Amino acid sequence: MDLKGFDRPGRPAAQGTRSVKVMIAGGFGTGKTTMVRSVSDIKPLTTEETLTQASAGVDHLIGVTDKAQTTVSLDFGKISINDSLMLYLFGTPGQERFWFLWNGLFKGALGAVVLVDTRRLASSFRAIEEMERQNVPFVVALNMFPDSREHPVEEIRDALDIPPHTPVVVCDARDRASSRDVLVALIRHLRERSAVALEPR
Repeated sequence: MDLKGFDRPGRPAAQGTRSVKVMIAGGFGTGKTTMVRSVSDIKPLTTEETLTQASAGVDHLIGVTDKAQTTVSLDFGKISINDSLMLYLFGTPGQERFWFLWNGLFKGALGAVVLVDTRRLASSFRAIEEMERQNVPFVVALNMFPDSREHPVEEIRDALDIPPHTPVVVCDARDRASSRDVLVALIRHLRERSAVALEPR
């Protein structure tokens, strides 16, 4: 597949369309639902519920005390990267009490984006470990919040113990173009690993 086509969504396909399942993972409050909403070509399906007092002591709100809702199952959206490649996006729940859902969500996924809040690096350790355990290729996206401090990418890579071959990019999950760039980075990474997996069928 021609990589240049990833940057030109209207580029005609030579042989049909390939559909790819992609996970949007990360810790609690890292911006998974926001990314799916911002980049999806369709109105996304979300399963957000309001946080109540009953979740106090269960959901750790350190660093995200203004968060009012949380994903309890999954988020779903889709985006056409070009005429020959469609991505189906599945956002995972971030709280530890919903991690049992991850195994089912990851079935059939070709790759993943792990969103990281640089203010709370520890919140994404589990997601990165899960990618490695499930042997799912992934990119790490550093989601920049309004009060995020800028850190050198290599400093974050070292702190999270991210392998050298895994791309680390900076993004704003609220911005469609920025979120799309993250997905393009993932597709480039997948193509480098296995061009056959992305060929139209």
